Amino acid sequence: MNMQQTLGQALSDPRLAQIAGDAIRDMDLTKEPMWNQTLAELKEQNFGGNLSGGLERLFQAVDSGDWYYRLGTNGNGEITHLIWMPSNQAAADDRPYILLVPGGGFVNVWNLTEGWPIAERFNRLGYHVFILTYQVRGDHLLEREMDDMAEAVRFIRGREDHFHVKGEKYITCGFSAGGYLICLWNTEEYGFAAHSLPRPQASFPVYPLTSWKLCLKEGGFAPDSSRRLFGCDLEAAANMAYEIPEHAAAFPPTAIFLAAKDDLVPPDHSRLLADALHQHGIPCRLEIGPEGGHGFADGTGMCMAGWTDRAIAWYESLEK
Repeated sequence: MNMQQTLGQALSDPRLAQIAGDAIRDMDLTKEPMWNQTLAELKEQNFGGNLSGGLERLFQAVDSGDWYYRLGTNGNGEITHLIWMPSNQAAADDRPYILLVPGGGFVNVWNLTEGWPIAERFNRLGYHVFILTYQVRGDHLLEREMDDMAEAVRFIRGREDHFHVKGEKYITCGFSAGGYLICLWNTEEYGFAAHSLPRPQASFPVYPLTSWKLCLKEGGFAPDSSRRLFGCDLEAAANMAYEIPEHAAAFPPTAIFLAAKDDLVPPDHSRLLADALHQHGIPCRLEIGPEGGHGFADGTGMCMAGWTDRAIAWYESLEK
């Protein structure tokens, strides 16, 4: 990548016309300062991890001609889609594929930082990757986002020969709100079992929200937001299977990554989940970096650098 080009110039490349608007779903990046900053400037700020590597990998996928899969369109005009980024390592065909679910506070989907660069990292580690861009508009949102997860898994299973994957074997990795979604997917009540689909081989939540009871204690969660997400108020949702730590019995082995100074989603969300998994006897790795906060993506430039490598090494150690 030309590090002196601006982010706006990179995303305005005609080859990205199909996906540029979903670099951060439902955010007009042309009105954001980052649009006019160079990739070199963004790298100096440690913004979003290895942006240039993610963009370079995206261009490679686009140039292959086989990369974008539309799963459906909802009543709000949102397209649920998958981006396929296969590894060039032959061994990847026999490993689980990774389903990436970027975050965005249930109002955006940050493919730019938590999608494309993360896929590039996992590709280099020898894993095929699919990035899910899911719905963020409308009501009963979590139910529809679980449907998006289910549709993605079914779609990949139905084309496993084309994608060179084993449809029953997959790992989920999600960030922030996306971390919550992959955790909800691990519950029997709303996730894989409710959709008659196989459980993931492992799960990697990264700075995930997990507990609505903690959100109630922390305050600041708008009533209209809870009804949009659950179709009920937050107090009711916190006493349902939306409260992940109290409904964690069906989880696969799980590695959780976050930073100690995260003031957007406090570390107690991850600690509660880790404690619940330990109580159920489910293998769990909890890594809390001593520095940094929310949104570190691949961890470039900080103590969380290399967490993708450590996640894969931990998973592979369980398989031996």
